[in-house]
Amino acid sequence: MRCSWAGDTELYQKYHDDEWGVPLHDDGGLFEFLLLEGAQAGLSWETILKKRDNYRKAFDRFNARKIAKYDEKKIQALLQDAGIVRNKLKVRAFVTNAQVFLRLQKEHGSFDAYIWQFAPRKKNSWKRMEDIPAMTDESDAMSKALKKEGMTFVGSTICYAFMQATGMVNDHVTGCFRYTYVNNK
Repeated sequence: MRCSWAGDTELYQKYHDDEWGVPLHDDGGLFEFLLLEGAQAGLSWETILKKRDNYRKAFDRFNARKIAKYDEKKIQALLQDAGIVRNKLKVRAFVTNAQVFLRLQKEHGSFDAYIWQFAPRKKNSWKRMEDIPAMTDESDAMSKALKKEGMTFVGSTICYAFMQATGMVNDHVTGCFRYTYVNNK
């Protein structure tokens, strides 16, 4: 059995089966997921997954050092790129968040060391999708801390989706074939 949210599309199933929920400790991967979760706000995750390759191309493969230096000319060019969500607040958030990401990386030795402090100690064991929350005390704390640092598009729901995607929590339902695999990572 697979988590019901993966539906019957190949794109969603591949994402569910190969990526979602596996603990991620690579700064580049964490940065990409944080930005993409913010881009997803108000949209479906499937929309972002379909555009992920376009995002990688448009945003220099999520190279934070390059994104942090984007000027107004680059931002305006991105706002013309039909391959991404052309929301000026979200595009500008990528630049701001890249700058904050680099500072946090420097201050803590890695972004991984900083962000994983918000991971809950207790493992989840949800039987039904309906039981999985949209946010938690930990995602509230992450959101508050990231906002205090200057990031945007990092509300508690976005932070919880980020925690799910990067394996900070295992929200595969217990009957899902990925549940035990992810729990053992």
